[in-house]
Amino acid sequence: MNVKSQIRTWLLVLTMTVSGVSRAQVSADSVSTVYTVPVDNTVKFKPTQLILPGALIAVGALGIGNGWFGDIKHDVRDEFQKMSHGHQIKADKYLQYLPAAGYLVMGSLGVKAKHDFKDRALVTVTSVAAYGVLAGGMKLCIHERRPQGDETNSFPSGHTTLAFMGAELIRSEYPLGVGISAYAVACGVGFMRLYNDKHWINDVIAGAGVGILCARIGYWMLPVWRKVFRLDRQPGGSVMAMTPFYDVNRRAAGASFVSYF
Repeated sequence: MNVKSQIRTWLLVLTMTVSGVSRAQVSADSVSTVYTVPVDNTVKFKPTQLILPGALIAVGALGIGNGWFGDIKHDVRDEFQKMSHGHQIKADKYLQYLPAAGYLVMGSLGVKAKHDFKDRALVTVTSVAAYGVLAGGMKLCIHERRPQGDETNSFPSGHTTLAFMGAELIRSEYPLGVGISAYAVACGVGFMRLYNDKHWINDVIAGAGVGILCARIGYWMLPVWRKVFRLDRQPGGSVMAMTPFYDVNRRAAGASFVSYF
């Protein structure tokens, strides 16, 4: 073999080697891109997430009893009484459930969501359980009398808690505009609780804080449920979760079930 033939042979081998390395690199990059899992920041606990709900609950707690906040909450009640003239808006009984229900179903209706229905169902059940423990426990332990004086379970507002829980879930899961709408509904529920003379202003403020905290607990617990129920495994099999609850207002107990296949 002459020198020219040898040179051509080595150039061909070199070209094929470079081409193979390049293709291998592209293939590796492609695999890396396909299997890269994005970080889910919604389920990470951060101490700063406690600031807003903690502040709302603390401000609401200042109004328990007849402390210095007492004059303020009585003045607010008087203004709402002048506004309502004894008339009531009963929509709050139904609107309190709207944000939480929307959180569950909007992803199935085409609204872009961060988690699938299985995750959202687990978050909802956990948040509702936290709502029963926190709001129900406070009502049983604090015994604040309602404005009309008929019951001693005024603090915090359960309707407001449930509405803000759903609003915070939606804000964390869906686009900003949807979250703003959900918070508008929650604020409307709080307004109606004052308008209907069912709660003091501090009950509503604390209820908003407890609701936001319950929603955050739902997301913080999601990685735990994923491990417990093996949600990260390959598709197949069935999973069922059960969470007990107690409704202080209606004095009813029961359990919530989540099952998927």
